[in-house]
Amino acid sequence: MNVELGKDIAPSMTSVPPARHRHFGFRFVAPLALGSTLNPINSTMIATALVPIATDFHSSVAEAGWLIAGLYLASAIAQPLMGRLADLFGPRRIYLIALLLVAIAGLLGLLAPSLNSLVVARVLLGIGTSGAYPSAMRIFRVQADGLGFEPPRVAMGFLSLAALSSAAVGPLLGGVLTDAFGWHSIFTVNIPLALVTALLVLLWVPKDQPRPAGFTSLLEELDLLGIGLFATFLLGLMAFLMTLDRPMWWALLAAAVFGVALVIHSGRRKQPFIDVRMLARNGPLAMTYLRAGTFAMIIYCIIYGFAQWLESGAGFSSSQAGLAMLPLSVVAALSSLAGARTKGIRAPFIASIGSAVVGCVCLLLIDSTTPAWMIAAAAVFFGLPQGMFSTATQAAVYIQAPANEIGTAAGLQRTAMYVGAIAATSLLGLMYGQHATDRGFHGVAVVIGVLSTLLLVFTIFDRTLPRGRV
Repeated sequence: MNVELGKDIAPSMTSVPPARHRHFGFRFVAPLALGSTLNPINSTMIATALVPIATDFHSSVAEAGWLIAGLYLASAIAQPLMGRLADLFGPRRIYLIALLLVAIAGLLGLLAPSLNSLVVARVLLGIGTSGAYPSAMRIFRVQADGLGFEPPRVAMGFLSLAALSSAAVGPLLGGVLTDAFGWHSIFTVNIPLALVTALLVLLWVPKDQPRPAGFTSLLEELDLLGIGLFATFLLGLMAFLMTLDRPMWWALLAAAVFGVALVIHSGRRKQPFIDVRMLARNGPLAMTYLRAGTFAMIIYCIIYGFAQWLESGAGFSSSQAGLAMLPLSVVAALSSLAGARTKGIRAPFIASIGSAVVGCVCLLLIDSTTPAWMIAAAAVFFGLPQGMFSTATQAAVYIQAPANEIGTAAGLQRTAMYVGAIAATSLLGLMYGQHATDRGFHGVAVVIGVLSTLLLVFTIFDRTLPRGRV
């Protein structure tokens, strides 16, 4: 973070009146936090349902991986799009529309007759759940600007706490639902969740300011060409990453071509969908996105790879696999709350990544014959990274992003994480093949251990991070 930015913002985040707690209280935060759980809980619930789904549809681990990648591809595109819409046309409106899409996706998942149709439901689910987080960040920004002071970091931290808690308990919830009602239930649970959240938004979230906009101005401000180039770039990248065992080099070439086209188009446009000029000028924010994407790859290798290995390699049931991941979930929730109460950014990053390095070493010491309690204990080291890292990243984006583009910036943060998650899915498919084994599991641990070590060194020497309290 540059010095001028730190000087401008740090005082406003520390010297604010006590009334901020009243204006950012339970009624304001609850609907935003609840909606922020929808994407992460759907991301992780399926972890313990992948094996039953693959069995029902006679699919391999790599084929079932499209259920993960489909949601993340849709989310990677939809997060900045929803953020842009929230910035332009009102976050409350976009939030409610997104919740409607979530409910529809839940219904489609219930009725899906094939793996391909289930992937479609997951794509729609990714689009719908993408509206919550950038809209919530924009709502916080509007409230803060109207009051003249910044929100308490604890209030914003509850967004991360809610998201991480739900992501952490997702494997357990998915396992329990799958064992009790079948894997279809991990889709239908979205219907009541979306409806309850929509009701709370209508009751407690302040209405948007009226903003008339005609169809022509909508097309102009949304930058449809930029959206198309970005979507095609991500699709080509995902197609390459999902087939690393038989690389589709043409897909990587296509991604590179469309990526260059996106940069050229964005550089020429006054209000581009992806503001590459802002990213080029804002080195700290670009570094935050890079760190978030890399770390997401590490964490999602654990969330999905660990659960699949527990079921296929160690012989656990879906609910047993969820229970084995429960200690990790508890630590993630507690560390998220602790991270929300801290003022620094650098220290939580270093502590989180360092814990992941230790966790990777522990994974190399277990196999399918290891007692269940030792397996669960080995995974606990990845709970701290899930909590502290996320709250520190959220604080960094809030500080580093331009105030009038916070919705788009928050969406891009999630996009970086989804690209990392897609890369994790690709790595798991490459290492596991038809099913997870001890050898494949240890191979994953080695790869993410190397990545964690490199990321730790990079973060320690990253001069864009503030060293003081922020």
